[in-house]
Amino acid sequence: MRSVRVRILAILAVLVIAGVGAWQLLPSGEAKTDAITVGTSDVVTSLDPAGAYDAGSWAIYSNIYQSLLTFKPNAVTPEPDAAESCGFVGQKLQTYQCKLRDDLTFSNGRKITAEDVKYSFDRIFRIKSEVGPAGLFPTLKSVKTEGRTITFNLSGRDATFPQKIATGAAAIVDPTKYPGDKLRPGNQVDGSGPYVLKAYESGNRAELVPNLKYRGALKKTGEAVNIRYFKTSEELQTSWDSDEVDIAHRQLPSETLADLNVNDPDVRVTEAASAEIRNIIFNSRENSPFGKKKVRQAVAALLDRGPLVRKVYQGTVDPLYSLIPTGYIGHSTPFFDAYPSSDPARAKQLLEQAGAQTPVAVNFAYREGDMYTKETAELRRQLEKDGLFKVSVQAVEWTKYQKEYAAGKYDMYTVGWFPDFPDPDTFSQPLVGTGNVLHSGYSSKKMDQLIAATQQFSDRSRTSGDFKEMQALVGEDVPLLPLWQKKDYVVAKSEVAGSQYLSDGTGTWRLWELAWI
Repeated sequence: MRSVRVRILAILAVLVIAGVGAWQLLPSGEAKTDAITVGTSDVVTSLDPAGAYDAGSWAIYSNIYQSLLTFKPNAVTPEPDAAESCGFVGQKLQTYQCKLRDDLTFSNGRKITAEDVKYSFDRIFRIKSEVGPAGLFPTLKSVKTEGRTITFNLSGRDATFPQKIATGAAAIVDPTKYPGDKLRPGNQVDGSGPYVLKAYESGNRAELVPNLKYRGALKKTGEAVNIRYFKTSEELQTSWDSDEVDIAHRQLPSETLADLNVNDPDVRVTEAASAEIRNIIFNSRENSPFGKKKVRQAVAALLDRGPLVRKVYQGTVDPLYSLIPTGYIGHSTPFFDAYPSSDPARAKQLLEQAGAQTPVAVNFAYREGDMYTKETAELRRQLEKDGLFKVSVQAVEWTKYQKEYAAGKYDMYTVGWFPDFPDPDTFSQPLVGTGNVLHSGYSSKKMDQLIAATQQFSDRSRTSGDFKEMQALVGEDVPLLPLWQKKDYVVAKSEVAGSQYLSDGTGTWRLWELAWI
């Protein structure tokens, strides 16, 4: 697999040097007008931005809704989209202001006002969905408006606040269509993004057409796009093999990705660095078997990531030993330092110190799906092979899964995570802060202090030491256990241009970049 990766990257480098692939710029005989079909096994939890905090939902939000700010591909600093300008007021990093553009309308024709922006934020906290994005804004105290100016008042310094309002959590909605105290029912969307949702069938398909009323950071909108949603990677594979989709992203089976033929003239393959990670989450509440730290440490002592990487994922993931993945400020390897190899004797000793009777009976839940079934089977094998744990496993549909782990129904569960924005803060407060969106029950005063400390500086290089200390604390307390970090693959038919820009590994879909050659 390593040689395949090197060849893919080498080919992409040649294309960049040659002008990003002249083949994409040459006109074909007769222009195609059909919608481009994108296939994925991701799930959309809700079409209402107040009701979802997951990659599948945010991928479509970035196309049908608009936020004050947005990110260009591979950028670390957001730029105005619905806003005309944004910036902190003063040096305290506790007041942030944006001036709204004056030429914005929702797709239904209604003019967008600053009050609509305030409404969109306020309803997130009024609704406070257990699977919603409220946890992304722990420092947001109030939102006020005057004319076209929106002022965000923060409870403490938060240098990352601009990045947070460039996400799907800050999508602007129409108050006349979205209730203030509950999620909007049905499949209708009234946004102001580059696309209009023409039709939607949950778990099956979405039809998007360019929004001719869009005004913002993009200079143009793209082609019509149909999204096909599949329950499993195998179903996506079947549809790709049958030419029912033009692009496959997240996720063809690992065996397919490992065997990609980069010399196939009919297929374009893009492999991008990604910060997608996956963790085991422990229910740290007192009534859980993992309420005791040493029991969580015992699992860390048993875990061998090698079989996951080699056998389950065919080398398409890399082992991860930290809260913060490689490529981000403050990355370190506390779990490799503390648990360099599987050590059943140490795990047994930790369980004895915790006063736990072996085998410790635990329930282990995961999102249903072919690859996750294989992953969970391997993790169960490792936990049970020395007689220290007795594991019952449960595959759960994604929407139900989120609600049930939020309610503390599982002892341990696995969750994948995409960065919300390109800063290590996206892996701190949401994952291990008090009231985290993983609903693990973990709370540490020292952790919260470290999180606050990392939000003090606009110069993010000054946060490295605090992030490393934070990761060391995660390695000690083990509220979660990192498993792997993944590469991002986009596979497209040769007649589709722009597929290399569809994703930059953050979970955002730039469907407007796609076109027929």
